[in-house]
Amino acid sequence: MARALGEPRRFPTFLVIGAAKAGTTSVYRYLEQHPEIFVSRIKEPRFFALAGESLDFRGPGDARAQLDAITTLEAYQALFDRAEAKLAAGEASVLYLQHPAAAASIARHLPAVKLIAVLRHPAERAFSAFLHRNRDGVEPLESFDEALDAEPRRIADGWYYWWHYRDHGYYHRNLARYYQLFDRSQIRVYLYEDLDRDPASVMRDVFSFLGVDDAFRPDVSVRHNPSGFPRSFRLQRWLSGRHPLKDALKSLIPEQWGHKIISWMQPKNLVRPTLPPETRARLVEGYREDIRRLQDLIDRDLSSWLR
Repeated sequence: MARALGEPRRFPTFLVIGAAKAGTTSVYRYLEQHPEIFVSRIKEPRFFALAGESLDFRGPGDARAQLDAITTLEAYQALFDRAEAKLAAGEASVLYLQHPAAAASIARHLPAVKLIAVLRHPAERAFSAFLHRNRDGVEPLESFDEALDAEPRRIADGWYYWWHYRDHGYYHRNLARYYQLFDRSQIRVYLYEDLDRDPASVMRDVFSFLGVDDAFRPDVSVRHNPSGFPRSFRLQRWLSGRHPLKDALKSLIPEQWGHKIISWMQPKNLVRPTLPPETRARLVEGYREDIRRLQDLIDRDLSSWLR
């Protein structure tokens, strides 16, 4: 049955499913600007991955992952009660790409949903995820190589999915589940390189895919949620965490401007080192077969990822 105009929308029409540290926060913020699109106030509800699970993640800082998760159908539907007459409504949960049960859960609840994925070179993505954990002051190891070596133990010990630096980069394995359950016309896959080089063109294609006005031009001048080693951990905690002063400012500054100010300040407080070539080569060798299969799956030349 068609939804009546103004009737509360109970489910999204699109999902941004990942990948983590591939520009999905920027895509979410650009989507948020479109007058015909509604996005959930909670960026990553992760409902289709974590609903029904007993949440007991045991890594440093993992309590926040449990606290923010939406795990009941009623709470998830409530995220879209104010979507009203928007042409498109959605959310962005990067765990959907990685979690083995998410695709089937989405297909069961939302068989007609449109799916958006942004993929980044898997070695660069893993390194960026490591820097992100360092940025937030929760990664106990200073060396990326040590963190990679520790990853199997962390997974076995029940650390949250954002600690799966290497594992998250097997894109073919993860995306194949979606191509098996959804028609290709429902899936759009972009590369981080495209988004980084020409975000306006990528968003124009995204808007067209979602069936909204693709002539709208969002402000793409700011890249959101960057990674790196903080110059000042105190400032970084203020920028990325919860703080009474930030809560007070929210009543004075429009939310989108608040996100823009934080995203403008964060890079100035971050130092981004280079991924060591030998570590990159080791990771690429492990990803090689998955990348080759991914090329065929998404019909994109990824030979540059194999060098």
